[in-house]
Amino acid sequence: MRTHREVARLVATHLPAYRIDSVALLGAGEDNTAYEVNGELILRFAEEPDARVRAAKVNREARLLAAVADISPLPVPEPVFTAAEQGCLAYFKLPGLPLIDVPPPHRSAHGISVAAALGELLTTLHGVPLDRVAELVETDDQPKEQWLREAAESYAAVAPRMPETHRPAVEAFLAAPPPADGHTLVFSHNDLGIEHVLVAPDTCTVTGVIDWSDAAIVDPAYDFGLLHRDLGPEAVHAALNTYPADREEISTRAAFYARCALLEDMAYGLEPGHHTYLTKSLTALPWLFPPQRH
Repeated sequence: MRTHREVARLVATHLPAYRIDSVALLGAGEDNTAYEVNGELILRFAEEPDARVRAAKVNREARLLAAVADISPLPVPEPVFTAAEQGCLAYFKLPGLPLIDVPPPHRSAHGISVAAALGELLTTLHGVPLDRVAELVETDDQPKEQWLREAAESYAAVAPRMPETHRPAVEAFLAAPPPADGHTLVFSHNDLGIEHVLVAPDTCTVTGVIDWSDAAIVDPAYDFGLLHRDLGPEAVHAALNTYPADREEISTRAAFYARCALLEDMAYGLEPGHHTYLTKSLTALPWLFPPQRH
């Protein structure tokens, strides 16, 4: 943990003309600690203990954000400065409210338009030649059987909180074979949940996409799966409306990822301080695990 004085000193070193009025701890996790300066400048510190690995990680992410900013149809954080030796990446906040914090009825009313904007983003990202990003991101493509095993582990943790009417559908999903592997891989955000989508609070117009630390070369269906999980099947259809690949095939795999990711999010939501994720997961149960008819 850094002191506020240390954070202010780092800003003064790299932005000597920038007046510092306040420094606040924004959040601390296993991977990163973040501070907010003047309510607008974010300094994120990687908590990697190896200095060489830490510096490489920060420099790589800064290059990635710059590359994404050049092509993205939506705003993304752009580095203001890096202090790689301290593991620091600094950028100004984008405007907007995380979509996860928008009340569910309002979020649902605008889900189609939000998904359409995110579909345009994914279409752009998935069209990037992989050799342009191969040095900036890793490949993240686990076998579907592993996804299913991990989903079963998550279900074991959340079963006591799972409404009884949804349990048969969950258990049938976990017992069924997963989709086949062997798809073409693409560059993508790789964590496009609604907690990383910023919107204008009144209109839900997308104002930015944040947290690109998990960006990777992945199955193109995965991020569509997170849209399916968080915004519903009609929204993901809107996101895929102009997608240039086999939309039916991607939609099938997206539904698989959506169900696995919901169980993971639900387990995360049971941890202290993460109740918003549990609420979001319970909201999605009717479209992902509808009660079975007899």
